[in-house]
Amino acid sequence: MGRYSRSTLLVLVAVLTVPLAYTQTDASGSKDYPGITRMPSTFLQTYNHLKYDAFKFPVATVHNQEQYQSVEGERYFIRYKLKEGAELTSPLQKIRNYENAAKAVGGQVVWDLINGSNGGEATLKLHKGGSEIWVYINAYIYDYTLDIIEKQAMAQEVTMDASAMASSIADSGSVAIYGIYFDTAKSDLKPESEPAIDEIAKLLTSNSALKVYIVGHTDMVGDAAANVLLSKARAQSVINALVSKHGIAAARLIAFGNGPYAPVASNKSDDGRAKNRRVELVEIATK
Repeated sequence: MGRYSRSTLLVLVAVLTVPLAYTQTDASGSKDYPGITRMPSTFLQTYNHLKYDAFKFPVATVHNQEQYQSVEGERYFIRYKLKEGAELTSPLQKIRNYENAAKAVGGQVVWDLINGSNGGEATLKLHKGGSEIWVYINAYIYDYTLDIIEKQAMAQEVTMDASAMASSIADSGSVAIYGIYFDTAKSDLKPESEPAIDEIAKLLTSNSALKVYIVGHTDMVGDAAANVLLSKARAQSVINALVSKHGIAAARLIAFGNGPYAPVASNKSDDGRAKNRRVELVEIATK
């Protein structure tokens, strides 16, 4: 229960240091998380939003020790504070409100722990569209917080440049590219793939003798045979972009689909599956 003592200390420090004229309106630029309302007579004191981060959610208690699961994705942190003079609500009342709301829309109460009037915690799991939403609630008498993660794999924003690609091909005959993106089960290149395509074009332009297989790879989600066809279609989309937008000769490029058959990581985790979804350039060696 060390979490309560640390958080309670922080709350007390905040109360002691807040000016008497402190506003009781929502913080500038803040907003409720879409689809999750707040307890009555509270205002939004703190709001943080990160496009990608991680949070360790309590998911079980074993031998009086909390067990955690780290979830990565788009993250929100929201702190609500009770307005001055408003009717008090217990930590249990706050926790049960959110748990009941989650269950009403098909969500799951993964874990909770109530410590009477001293505080309460809960981890919820919801689904919104195709997204998995994790919510951690930490509740006290006068305030409570929500840590929310929209679970998703990170969008790779850093790509290898042409020089690094050339070095990898020289060393091993191939290079894996992780900056090429497709929607699920589709083969059309997404606009954010352009930086990686540009670097591949620079590589091929700077070395006119280089011929490569463009090899598509998928994770193991779905039918294997369909994934082989999908991976080849994705490889062909890369070739089409190189030929049509950058003037690379089509004769230098051959599409191949490996589907799920050459993983570089375990398919049992989101991170592993993200590593397996890639495009590789494999040098076509000539004598």
